Amino acid sequence: MKRFIFIILSFMLFFSLLGFASEKKKGVGYVGSEVCKSCHEEEYNLFVESGHPYKLRKAELARKAGLPLPKGYTWDDISYVIGGKTKKARYIGLDGYIITTDKKGNKMKTQYNLEDGSWSYYHAGQIKPYKCGPCHMTNYSPEGHQDGRPGMIGTWSFDGIQCEECHGPASAHIENPKAVKLTVDRSSKACGKCHIRGSADKIPASKGFIRHHEQYNELLAGAHKDLNCVECHDPHAKAVVSIKTKCADCHDDVASKFAKTVHGKNQVDCISCHMPKAAKSAIKKAKYVGDVRSHLFKINTSANYIMFTKDSKYAKSELSLEFSCLIPSCHAGETKDWAAREAKKIHK
Repeated sequence: MKRFIFIILSFMLFFSLLGFASEKKKGVGYVGSEVCKSCHEEEYNLFVESGHPYKLRKAELARKAGLPLPKGYTWDDISYVIGGKTKKARYIGLDGYIITTDKKGNKMKTQYNLEDGSWSYYHAGQIKPYKCGPCHMTNYSPEGHQDGRPGMIGTWSFDGIQCEECHGPASAHIENPKAVKLTVDRSSKACGKCHIRGSADKIPASKGFIRHHEQYNELLAGAHKDLNCVECHDPHAKAVVSIKTKCADCHDDVASKFAKTVHGKNQVDCISCHMPKAAKSAIKKAKYVGDVRSHLFKINTSANYIMFTKDSKYAKSELSLEFSCLIPSCHAGETKDWAAREAKKIHK
């Protein structure tokens, strides 16, 4: 009898899991992050302060955040806002196309930069359909047009990167949490699905900076290619507070020696030199200072090393002294030859 009951329960579990897999394949069974909150409140509270859920927002939600609009536009002209939480905001018109001009079709700055309140051109004058799947939404399908708007390429279940984009559809788990466990890919490849630009074997660059959402490209090319992102980051939290493993946790001997040096005594930390802001998403803050930290880590201390290819389209696998040493807040008045000599003594 017990064996019979066990067999019945096994079949029930099998078909429950089969249904879960089917839901994921068909794109049904997505319940939304608010439902996850009821059991995972701590993770949810971190998540809503990160940039992930705000990669795409309907106009009425973005309006509540107090974002300004491109000159001449009102909220009645906007269907969605791209971003607007951490670095920049771009605006989508009622037809689903990204706004790149004024209402008369003239070139105009339409990208709002949060850090300094400035506006930038974004493909000024071009017709730009919104085709940012699957990295700005949850459960993306390339088929159709969201809300029937011709400029929006594809459809999805929820705007922004919600819990289920990484954890999978949760309806079966909600109904029976003990029997149906959600699994998540903890490899760097999972994050690399979106934190990549172009092919993984190159690091795209533009105008003297690494281009944004390229951390996976850098990681694979750099000194820590064998690490997974979640070994250092809590993926639920915003970048500035997401660090759960610090450099000193792995490089304790180097860190203890560095703490006794001039730089260490002056509160210069590892990431100041090994993770400089060599990438740009919204604004160039200063010469050799963008707004996204590099994930290459290794510094080439040669005065002759040039970080970018001759055509300036790609970055190489090591940081140059310009970004690690010669920025305005450090040694901008010195030469690269000087930096090359001094860099060899940094950890001594």
